[in-house]
Amino acid sequence: MSTLVMKFGGTSVGSVEALNQAAEIVKAQSSQWENLVVVVSAMSGVTDTLLGCADAISECDQDTYARLIEALRTKHIQTVNKLISDPDEKSALTDSIEQLLHDLDLICRSAFVLGEMTPRGVDTISSFGERINARLFAGLLRQKGLPGQAMDATKLIVTDSNFQNAHPIMEDTRGKVEENLVPLLQQGKIVVVTGFIAANQQGVTMTLGRGGSDYTAAILGYALDADAVWTWTDVDGVMSADPRIVPNAQVIPELSFNEVGELAYFGAKVLHPKTIRPIIEHNIPLWVKNTFNPMHPGTRISQERQSIPGKITAISTIRDLSIITVAGRGMLGVPGIAARTFGAVAQQDTSVLMISQSSSEQSICFVIPTENARSVIGALEEEMALELIRKDIDRVWAMDDVVVLSVIGAGMSDTPGVSARVFGALGRAEINVIAIAQGSSEYSISMVVAAEDADRAVRQIHRDVIENEKGSE
Repeated sequence: MSTLVMKFGGTSVGSVEALNQAAEIVKAQSSQWENLVVVVSAMSGVTDTLLGCADAISECDQDTYARLIEALRTKHIQTVNKLISDPDEKSALTDSIEQLLHDLDLICRSAFVLGEMTPRGVDTISSFGERINARLFAGLLRQKGLPGQAMDATKLIVTDSNFQNAHPIMEDTRGKVEENLVPLLQQGKIVVVTGFIAANQQGVTMTLGRGGSDYTAAILGYALDADAVWTWTDVDGVMSADPRIVPNAQVIPELSFNEVGELAYFGAKVLHPKTIRPIIEHNIPLWVKNTFNPMHPGTRISQERQSIPGKITAISTIRDLSIITVAGRGMLGVPGIAARTFGAVAQQDTSVLMISQSSSEQSICFVIPTENARSVIGALEEEMALELIRKDIDRVWAMDDVVVLSVIGAGMSDTPGVSARVFGALGRAEINVIAIAQGSSEYSISMVVAAEDADRAVRQIHRDVIENEKGSE
């Protein structure tokens, strides 16, 4: 039985026109696949509005959360009225949306009375956008003559209890999918599943993190042993650079799982960083396609991708970062300094994006989000207090407003001249590189540049390296 899982992100189901377009895509594919599962995000802006409700409750602002709920009611009811012409379907959808918003209001009122917004409460509140949109989209499919049926992912995906960033328990999830989803597919239903949300083993609503609808699609693809997962967005595929920075950025026809993993980690917005993990294990091909240009082939991502050794595929960036430096002549040859440094960072629940250490061992620098810089410096100064007094460590300091720029491609570390091409391009643009790191994965070279130089650096490397290589093929 051929099985396709398709995911439509917020912009792909964010308006009346987009919803209609997405439904037409489903209709076109319904005759091509025996089993079809559709994962939908909330409409554009809805999750932000729901999080605004949670923030308002935290600030004891009842008027604001009430106003936001009313705005959600207006948005969704107007969408139903524009999309659905059948009176019975329209009435049923309207009743369903009203009931969900009534439930949302009760939850908000309860939290307001308690005077506390817990992580559990935030996850529950932020789940309503997907829950409403799945029902709306399933109703739209039914209007188009398709057997659409909505299903909350809380009945399918089992996770741990890490609120806002839950991790799936795959074997439990596979069991739930077999129990609740497979029978509907056997009945010929096109099941519309809520993205982003799940439930822990106690049945409490959890979320997979922002952008988690991609993750939902990959988890279901894994659990169903799907033949493919397609993620629909508002660009033609994975691009060689951010088209807002490089207007002539190109769609990459094929990528390996390893390459897209580097791109996802280093800031590319097309895919959720965790998306590829479940499908790598079963080697399920992933396609990135454009909802608004469905005839474009998009980008195919798989294990079989034949990468050209040494070729740079794409450039990505991560912004709003700081580079933290721990330096001192007394660090030379002293065991454990690095372990203590990163132990202190870990205590602040901060992720390190890049590390560089001089061969003289007199300095360690690493990159973290700027929002965590002050607390990390405080933790380091406390951890290294004795070394600072003895002047073994001179100081700990941050350089803010930096960007990690990464060039990605297969086999780069085994190919002479790749670094020369990249740094030659930066040299011609007179852009200073603050720090450099290359892992043994051979798929990326990362460098830190000042934020004011980042866009110019991306354009220069794209023009001098990627476009030149493309032209010489």
